[in-house]
Amino acid sequence: MTTAAGTSSVVTTITDLGEARAALTRQRGFEETALSPVVRDGICRVFGADLSGDEVVARILSDVQRHGDAAVRRYTEAFDGAAPADLEVPRPTWEAALASLDRELRDALSLAAEQIASFHRKHLRTSWIDYSDEGALGQIVRPLDRVGVYTPGGSAVYPSSLLMTAIPARVAGVGEIIVCTPPATDGEVSPLILAAAQIANVDRVYRIGGAQAIAAMAYGTETVPHVDKIFGPGNIFVVLAKRRVFGAVAIDQLPGPTETLLVADESADPALVAADMLAQAEHDPMASAILLTTSPALAATVGRELDTQLSSLERRAIASQALRTNGLIVVVPTVETALELANAYAPEHLCLLLRDPWAAVPLVRHAGGVFVGEDSPEALGDYAAGPSHVMPTGGTARFSSPIHVGEFTKVISLAAANRRALERLGPTTVTLARAEGLTAHARAIERRLEQ
Repeated sequence: MTTAAGTSSVVTTITDLGEARAALTRQRGFEETALSPVVRDGICRVFGADLSGDEVVARILSDVQRHGDAAVRRYTEAFDGAAPADLEVPRPTWEAALASLDRELRDALSLAAEQIASFHRKHLRTSWIDYSDEGALGQIVRPLDRVGVYTPGGSAVYPSSLLMTAIPARVAGVGEIIVCTPPATDGEVSPLILAAAQIANVDRVYRIGGAQAIAAMAYGTETVPHVDKIFGPGNIFVVLAKRRVFGAVAIDQLPGPTETLLVADESADPALVAADMLAQAEHDPMASAILLTTSPALAATVGRELDTQLSSLERRAIASQALRTNGLIVVVPTVETALELANAYAPEHLCLLLRDPWAAVPLVRHAGGVFVGEDSPEALGDYAAGPSHVMPTGGTARFSSPIHVGEFTKVISLAAANRRALERLGPTTVTLARAEGLTAHARAIERRLEQ
């Protein structure tokens, strides 16, 4: 590999364009990750066998489908160390959680919620009917009846994920929004999650996590109603469960490790570039933080900044592992080359730290979200900018989108043809139906034309 030596102890720098292209265009997407020894030991303890992640999920889904709440409680105790008598968290508990929050934190959640709602109100779809002398054609847009929002909890708490998913659902007019989130070992749900649920105005909250939560929402239990679509990120078991229940319900996506790709030129502040890379890397040991730059000097300085800033981070062990495993700095000849590589990579987050970032926006074809300019860090998008931070990962931005209002609605086609339309389109319909061997279709038209 052609690298620039001495730039950083934690991230590789590539100066050869061919090597960079090979590294950034490898096939990605969802794949089952290897389970840690601790997780495998837990699987053996619970199931009495060394099962794969997919085998574990298959057993949990089947068990919950057959035994309902009893199976949910059993797996909650086995995996979360809690056996709650009541799976549902009563609303007064949410209200108390919100009231007990520090005023600054409560205001921050409220402001973020309003930003998210304001953004999503701008792209509500409406029904339409086009009348003509041949009748009418149109589409009826209807919100889903009930959706499920999975919100990670337990050891890590993400109220922002609840807001980013539940608020677009509420804006879309979904009839009922339920939330499932893992309890702590004492059986309680984080007050932060409950406060976010109250602010987002969801309908019901359940202290259920993991694959058993996905099963409960997909199939329904005595306590948990089945939903029409499941949203939200989670661990490998949650993702595998979402993949397996697709068909019984709809799902939003199969989220993988988070990723950010920055495109920067010589005008970028290397300290801010490094800070943005570290903000991504601290998420998860498998997170990807990548810099494409036209400036060899910036590449070298960012590498040194990463080493310096890492030393003061609370989550430096996680960030360091992520940078070593999936971090990359690539020196490219032009901004256009950088955008070509970025489109091939199709990142979850694409950050443009350029002298003229708006000039690069028309070149973007594949990204979950674009963050334009040095004052628009991806970290702002994670919490308060407005667009949902639940975005496609693993290259799936080539064909999928971030969570948006349209995800919570469906379209019903409307056709109201009259005699004039029948006489104009009927013969064509007869010809095509007979070509496909569907003569009853043809006769249904011909009988009308003969009248």
